[in-house]
Amino acid sequence: MTWSATARGAHQPDNTAFTQQRLPAWHPLLSASITLPLFFCAGLAFIGLGLGLYYSSNGIKELAYDYTGDSGTGNCSVCAMAGQGRAPPPPCSCAWYFSLPELFQGPVYLYYELTNFYQNNRRYGVSRDDSQLSGLPSSLRHPVNECAPYQYSAAGLPIAPCGAIANSLFNDSFSLWHQRQPSGPYVEVPLDRTGIAWWTDYHVKFRNPPLVNGSLALAFQGTAPPPNWHRPVYELSPDPNNTGFINQDFVVWMRTAALPTFRKLYARIRQGNYSAGLPRGAYRVNITYNYPVRAFNGHKSLIFSSISWMGGKNPFLGIAYLLVGSLCILVGFVMLVVYIRYQDQNDDEEDDE
Repeated sequence: MTWSATARGAHQPDNTAFTQQRLPAWHPLLSASITLPLFFCAGLAFIGLGLGLYYSSNGIKELAYDYTGDSGTGNCSVCAMAGQGRAPPPPCSCAWYFSLPELFQGPVYLYYELTNFYQNNRRYGVSRDDSQLSGLPSSLRHPVNECAPYQYSAAGLPIAPCGAIANSLFNDSFSLWHQRQPSGPYVEVPLDRTGIAWWTDYHVKFRNPPLVNGSLALAFQGTAPPPNWHRPVYELSPDPNNTGFINQDFVVWMRTAALPTFRKLYARIRQGNYSAGLPRGAYRVNITYNYPVRAFNGHKSLIFSSISWMGGKNPFLGIAYLLVGSLCILVGFVMLVVYIRYQDQNDDEEDDE
């Protein structure tokens, strides 16, 4: 008995208010006078915020064009038919002509959109080597097994960057031209391709391997590009600050989307005479048609969009707040009816007594 009492006492917490949970505490009593105003106030707040988000989203202007090239949908159909069943598809170009009757208020963002492309597939999403993308020389020569079958080339060379995500890099390109006068020449609109990737991705997650004798090409010597690429990773751009693993287009693509229909930022229009937006007039978008989507029944589109304080166009967020706010008010009214009904019954019973 003495031993058991001693053992029990050794493991017993100190007899203090803190360890025995006897500290003063506030225990709210959720009465009707507290709960009902809480539901109504929360509902009104959600509805007000939802209305602001919804109307702000509706105020964002968008101009979209599906250039997949389905039969009879424009001159891009010629490129789509030429590349059908051929891998890689042959080089092809097409154009999209449109007119703006008034100023397209800036800043203007240019996106490309893909549909029916499941970047959230588990096998696809893990097919990458983050250590390799961070510039580690050992990972450059020895990619992880998750990259298979895009781990090593047919010649046995390590693929850089490895994996299915990198192999499926979007490679269509666009240029925008503006005709200010009906019979005048087209003038190229400058597209700002810098700063389109997330800051943490560009500055933290993605790094080129150390240069060899001041050359990035020598750093990647002994590696092979992904099978679908037409050039090695160190030739993605002539700008030394935008090539290799830190290429902005590549970094944007490597951030996988959660849904099968997604947009990715291609460029911003904010330079020269177009800092305030796109002026009225005729426009032409020259499209270099490379990326095949018909094999998986997908579509690809170009989208010009303005932004607001909440970002790009997204009516879902406003609708979600409106639904939650309406539900709070509905629950508040139901609770109010129940409270009044049972309060009257309690009053009648007290009168009978």
